[in-house]
Amino acid sequence: MGEGPAVRPSAAITPMQQMLASGTGAVLTSLFDSCYFILAVFLGKCFLYCNGLMDHVYVCQNMSSCSSWYKTPTHFSGTVDAFVKITRNEGLRSLWSGLPPTLVMAVPATVIYFTCYDQLRDFLRYNMGYQGVHIPLIAGGLARLGAVSVISPLELVRTKMQSRKLPYSELMVCIRSAVTQDGWLSLWRGWGPTVLRDVPFSALYWFNYELVKAQLCERYRAPQTSFTISFTAGAVSGAIAAILTLPFDVVKTRRQIQLGEMQALGVSVKKPSSTWNMMRNIWIDMGYRGLFAGFLPRVIKVAPACAVMISTYEFGKTFFQERNLNQARCGL
Repeated sequence: MGEGPAVRPSAAITPMQQMLASGTGAVLTSLFDSCYFILAVFLGKCFLYCNGLMDHVYVCQNMSSCSSWYKTPTHFSGTVDAFVKITRNEGLRSLWSGLPPTLVMAVPATVIYFTCYDQLRDFLRYNMGYQGVHIPLIAGGLARLGAVSVISPLELVRTKMQSRKLPYSELMVCIRSAVTQDGWLSLWRGWGPTVLRDVPFSALYWFNYELVKAQLCERYRAPQTSFTISFTAGAVSGAIAAILTLPFDVVKTRRQIQLGEMQALGVSVKKPSSTWNMMRNIWIDMGYRGLFAGFLPRVIKVAPACAVMISTYEFGKTFFQERNLNQARCGL
């Protein structure tokens, strides 16, 4: 506890400006991730991709819901080869064919998440007077918990709509059907595993980000965070959080893929095993290597996505801070 509440900077940005900055970052991150996601779909009939900020789920049944390049029996020798062949056969725009549904979920989730984090962090620092490195840890975990709780029902509905090839105009019909069949709590199915994965990830991410950012600013004697510093700190903190929370991501991935395949085949979904039981089964079958499966691909996916998102967000906040400061000076 400090000697009194810290003084909030005079050029602090408003929640609306924070939402605009985080929304811009979410769009840019979605552009980057949608391209990566489409390139990876050819690996299987059902695919789940998480970068620490958002999930992408793709379910394909009997090749009927796949895009034309996926149905084409083309052999891909790697990511670069897939990029070249898909672009040549279907055009560059096909790499972003999954962008609209991604934006529908990514932008609201990211706006809620990043705005809540900044508001909680500033509240603890400036209103409550708390200081210390644990503030980002607490604010990051609580912000992610809130965002997951709000977005989880929409994420579940989106997965069902994609598996049944329903348009977004039938969103309310899908929600009513799910509630009638399984009750309101069914909309939060999968909330537990998502929280176990995302809340620790968020807490570790913000803790390391603020720490690395402060060290880089001190080392290079930067008066404020530059784009390069925020990009580097975001990549480093994202990689660390991705590694430490990988076992929870493995469980969440397995569960969501199984759910998607069962829904695509029209099989009734049974109550899934608990997260700890699934982790124990993976440990028995494959040992610790099974819990850390996909180590390198996850780091390669998460680190750039976190770097793009946080650097864009910080750039947007800096823009609004300078704008507010100039307006304050003109008002004097």
